[in-house]
Amino acid sequence: MHPNEELITRFYTAFAARDAETMASCYHPDAHFEDPVFPSLDGTQPGDMWRMLCQRADDLVIHFRDVKADDTTGSAHWDADYTFSTTGRMVNNSIDATFTFQDGLIRTHTDVFDFWRWSRMALGVPGVLLGWSPLIRNKVRGTAGQQLERFIAKKAG
Repeated sequence: MHPNEELITRFYTAFAARDAETMASCYHPDAHFEDPVFPSLDGTQPGDMWRMLCQRADDLVIHFRDVKADDTTGSAHWDADYTFSTTGRMVNNSIDATFTFQDGLIRTHTDVFDFWRWSRMALGVPGVLLGWSPLIRNKVRGTAGQQLERFIAKKAG
């Protein structure tokens, strides 16, 4: 197995165990993360996002597969089953991840998923009716960003 495949496997194995510290240690100090909810996290923010999500996840189940990597790029598919805390609704999110690497660590990490599909499960009727719209996406992004800011401030304080 290529060392970067081992790195991705270590990352998702840690995620399945809700071991956010190991996940954070897989990132380069100049890491960049993006997905439909967290569109731009840099430096230590990706690790803090995983810390926050792992702490809040009571029933999170992670499955991953199709890990591939070479010296510069990698990819994987992963699924997350969990209860969305804001609404108490069950979610099954299916995500495709791509990576770049630097110094044996994840330099960039991009997760892609169908936001409208996610919003229908997580938000119910509002997600069905408006989950495709920038209005809902921006509201979810704003709320998630504020939660992460509070988490980081509390950790620092």
